[in-house]
Amino acid sequence: MLNNAEIRKVLDYCATRKHASRNRALVMMMFNTGMRVSEVASLRIRDVMDTDSSIKNEIRLLAENTKTNEARTVFVNEKLRRELQQYAKLLVNTNPNCKFFYSQKRDSDGFTANTLTQHFHYLYKRVGLDGASSHSSRRTFITTLANKGIGVRVIMGLSGHKALSSVQCYIDCNSELMRNAVEMV
Repeated sequence: MLNNAEIRKVLDYCATRKHASRNRALVMMMFNTGMRVSEVASLRIRDVMDTDSSIKNEIRLLAENTKTNEARTVFVNEKLRRELQQYAKLLVNTNPNCKFFYSQKRDSDGFTANTLTQHFHYLYKRVGLDGASSHSSRRTFITTLANKGIGVRVIMGLSGHKALSSVQCYIDCNSELMRNAVEMV
């Protein structure tokens, strides 16, 4: 799990690099939705943007793009919508069938799950976050929701998990969570 200072460090680093807007949008997408890296890599422009080029409030993931092979809806908060709208202004190819997140390779159709995983690995490594991976954002998303008192059933729905035991593996039991729990007594 990454804390707010670490996430800020990643975003600050992205701002200094080539493809800053894309990388920032990728980081924000991962931390604000809890999507799996393969799900983010599979996104097409039509999945994220309406025909008027505005960012959708909800992204519908097709069954073939999810780990569980079940379609699901990902909700986009206002902060993420603004971030994605800024990034979308830079898209050269607005063909709705093209990948939403472009890759720097000219002939590419965008990131694959593997190349996006590597992208995050090297991003976190350059920032100095040892042990962080593309999955860290998912763990952070789920744990943050739990820390804020969001029910496990809602977390299951947002993360696309079908089993309670799967969600429980993600939730870090930390001092903040325990402190909040005893304050409720």
